[in-house]
Amino acid sequence: MEAMVLVGLMLVLSFSGKAIAADDDVRRELVPAGKLRVGVAYAPAPTPLFVVKDAAGEAHGVASDLGAAVGKALGVPVAFFVAPTTAEVTNALASGAIDIGVMPADEDRRKRVDFVPPYFVIECTYLVADNPEIKAIADVDRDGMTVVGIAGSATERAAARSLKLAKIVEAKTVDEAMAMMKAGTVQAFALTHDALPPLQPQVPGSRILDGAFERFGVGMAVQKDHPAALAYIKNFIERAKADGTIRRAFDDAGLNGLPIAP
Repeated sequence: MEAMVLVGLMLVLSFSGKAIAADDDVRRELVPAGKLRVGVAYAPAPTPLFVVKDAAGEAHGVASDLGAAVGKALGVPVAFFVAPTTAEVTNALASGAIDIGVMPADEDRRKRVDFVPPYFVIECTYLVADNPEIKAIADVDRDGMTVVGIAGSATERAAARSLKLAKIVEAKTVDEAMAMMKAGTVQAFALTHDALPPLQPQVPGSRILDGAFERFGVGMAVQKDHPAALAYIKNFIERAKADGTIRRAFDDAGLNGLPIAP
C-alpha cells in the first residue's frame, strides 16, 4: 500500500529550492488550510527537538528549519505553532489544528498520531541536585526524593513508569522545572542528555547522571489516517538525511557533535 502511495506522489525531489511535486491527496491531507501548519516546542537552549524563541517570538532551531524545508518543498507558506511543551504540539496535531509536529515518539503518542522514522534519538536521564549519595540513575528512586518532569512529555511518562519509591511532580515548562530545582523543592529533573548541559550550571553542584532510563526517537508526525501525508514526510526525511539538509540544521543550531539517526 505504501509503495502505491509513494508512486502516486510523483515526487521530483530536490532541496536546492525546487518544490517537490505533490498530488491532490498529499495537498488535501497535508495543507488543507493552504499553508503548512508546523508545531514545535521551545526551551531555553536549542536541541534536536526544542527550538528557541527570539524577542519577536519567532522559532529558531532544527525543528523549525525542517518544518520550513517541508514548506519549501511543497511550495506553500509555513505557519509555526510554537508551544512550551511537546504535549501541546501533540494535542494540536491530534485535533487537526496543525498539519505536522515534531516530538518524541512514545507509545502514548503513537495511539494519537503517526510518525515517520526519527532523525534523532534522545536519551532520558536526570539532573540531580548536589547529593553525594546519588551517583547513578538507580539511586534516584528512593524515599524522600522528588523528581520533576515536564507535564505530558514522553520523558515524564517514562520516569513515572520507572520510579517506584521517589515522588514525581509535573512542571508546565522547562523554566518552571528549573525554578523548582533552584528552590530545592525537587531534587531531580527528568529530561534528556542533549537538553540538560545548558541548564546544569544554573544549579550549583548539580550533576547530569550517566546512562539513560529510556530512549525515544525524535521525528515528524502527521495526523492519523493520512497515508499520503505520511508517505510524503517519510520520503522528505529520507532525502533530507541523504543530502545533508538535517546535518546542516544541526550545525546551524550549534549541535555539531550530535549524531543523526540512521
